Amino acid sequence: MMLVRNVVVLMLLVTVVAPIILYTDRIGTFKSASSRNEFIEEVTSFTFSGDAGRLNVLPQESSATLKEPIGLVYTDNTTKDSQKLEGVEHKSARVLSATTDDSQAQKENPIRQVTDGNNQGVQSGISEKSTVAGENEVGRKGKIPKDEDGKVKVSKRSSSKNVAQNVEVKAEDQSSKTPVIAGKQETAKSGEGQNEQMAMPDARVRQLKDQLIRAKVYLSLPATKNNPHFTRELRQRIKEVQRVLGAAAKDSDLPRNSYERLKAMEQSLAKGKQIQDDCSAIVRKLRAMLHSTEEQLRVHKKQTLFLTQLTAKTLPKGLHCLPLRLTSEYYTLNSTQQHFPNQEKLEDPRLFHYALFSDNVLAAAVVVNSTITHAKEPSKHVFHIVTDRLNYAAMRMWFLVNPPGKATIQVQNIEEFTWLNSSYSPVLKQLGSQSMIDYYFRTHRANSDSNLKYRNPKYLSILNHLRFYLPEIFPKLDKVLFLDDDIVVQKDLTGLWSLDLKGKVNGAVETCGESFHRFDRYLNFSNPLISKNFDPRACGWAYGMNVFDLKEWKKQNITEVYHNWQKLNHDRQLWKLGTLPPGLITFWNRTHPLDRLWHVLGLGYNPNVNQRDIERAAVIHYNGNLKPWLEIGMPKYRNYWVKYVDYDHVYLRECNINP
Repeated sequence: MMLVRNVVVLMLLVTVVAPIILYTDRIGTFKSASSRNEFIEEVTSFTFSGDAGRLNVLPQESSATLKEPIGLVYTDNTTKDSQKLEGVEHKSARVLSATTDDSQAQKENPIRQVTDGNNQGVQSGISEKSTVAGENEVGRKGKIPKDEDGKVKVSKRSSSKNVAQNVEVKAEDQSSKTPVIAGKQETAKSGEGQNEQMAMPDARVRQLKDQLIRAKVYLSLPATKNNPHFTRELRQRIKEVQRVLGAAAKDSDLPRNSYERLKAMEQSLAKGKQIQDDCSAIVRKLRAMLHSTEEQLRVHKKQTLFLTQLTAKTLPKGLHCLPLRLTSEYYTLNSTQQHFPNQEKLEDPRLFHYALFSDNVLAAAVVVNSTITHAKEPSKHVFHIVTDRLNYAAMRMWFLVNPPGKATIQVQNIEEFTWLNSSYSPVLKQLGSQSMIDYYFRTHRANSDSNLKYRNPKYLSILNHLRFYLPEIFPKLDKVLFLDDDIVVQKDLTGLWSLDLKGKVNGAVETCGESFHRFDRYLNFSNPLISKNFDPRACGWAYGMNVFDLKEWKKQNITEVYHNWQKLNHDRQLWKLGTLPPGLITFWNRTHPLDRLWHVLGLGYNPNVNQRDIERAAVIHYNGNLKPWLEIGMPKYRNYWVKYVDYDHVYLRECNINP
């Protein structure tokens, strides 16, 4: 009888009680999942002390019993083989970047709230985040369990792996949208990584390029060639990375799948590393690549120098149009309209006189405009402009239409200086000689100079040598401030006329801060005439803004000194071409150094001129080939020049001259 009873009870348990237990357990599981989803949805409306708070994933002391799963993070310091890369997946902290879609701008998802958490909601936020891990308790009770202190209880049986995977998948999607991985807060060591991200916006681009180099090295090695399967794989990876890179210069230019391509390439390179067993072959290949790259760099530098020199001596279309347009307008004026006012001031030694020798109308206009803009008494400033016959009418027309306020203007034609002829000037005789023509134009000859800078037409222009004839041009003046046409004046220059030059003829800023501005860089010290008269380490000085005492000039007969040295250099054995070398010789021991902030040089060739010096300088000089009116001019310095040009002027618009 007892046996029959036990059998009946057992059957009842199997047929009645077991289904009930299984059914209730399934309901509990469903509720747990439902509660978890509800909790994640409610995170978006999480508030702390009445303010919207954001969660983060920084570890907290209150959750010491739980070690949260650490998600995958891509860092730009990706390892070189697949084993290390897999290690990163488990050890690195993922930086979650926010999506940039406009449709999600106002509705932040839980991932973004976790990523962008502010400091105010850290403690509460991590407690709430930790509760997600305890989803079993949430599912069963329908609320977040807390202990006596109000802190969230965390169960060791919590299956937070699903939540972490959910976060990881979303973060992976977002990281593919934004090439530069961003995040306001990262785990533990995020501070340094974030600074590196900000400092190197092209880190991933550089890493992809490095991968290409490594892949090409492996592809050329015998061990790879003997493995056709790996060769095909590597070629495919190279094509993928090349498509991803394209013309990208920074990480933000990369497409969404750049990280996947980088990871795939890294895995292929790890295989290549295992295949290669001959390190010496890799070293030889890298050396050959380095040599080839250096050779290409040398060729490109030479081409760049040639094209830069060519551009520097080529007149832009707009600057060719402008003088033609002005010249045609000038000859439509009657004789009474072709004269400048205040001509009685031209020989008054009590005024401030400037000498400007130029064939560039726009450049001369900038020099005059910038000087007058900063002059305290514009009516006392007189500008003497000398140009060639071709630009004479255009230069006059420009300043007739655009008079410089109360200042006085004089425009002269160099052809009017009848005293300046080959019988008086040795340099003029040399410029017209057959040897000079052969030297300049027939560059294929063996005796021609390989330095392309000496092919610039300015070296054949007598305008460039007029600076040595200032007393003849201005016989009634005592002091003249010489200005090049590639300068911009930023301060009042009146104080230069009151400077005591202490018996010297030339007041100039010295340039001995750079080794290439010393005498031995300009003069041929292998010639005894140079070596016994000058110091090779003597400090050079700059043309461009120079105060000349014409009284001392005449007293010391400087023009004759210049002529004597020019005659000695008839075969160009003392120096090549230009005006600075003969200037250094002519004014040797006759130059008074000025404060360097009167004249800051290098804006036409040096991209690293001190910005503070530029701002404080009285005159900035675009010496070099990168003139501000050329397209090759450096944009960072161009604005200092552009602001003195009226691009709305009718002549500039007609000639399509734009900033």
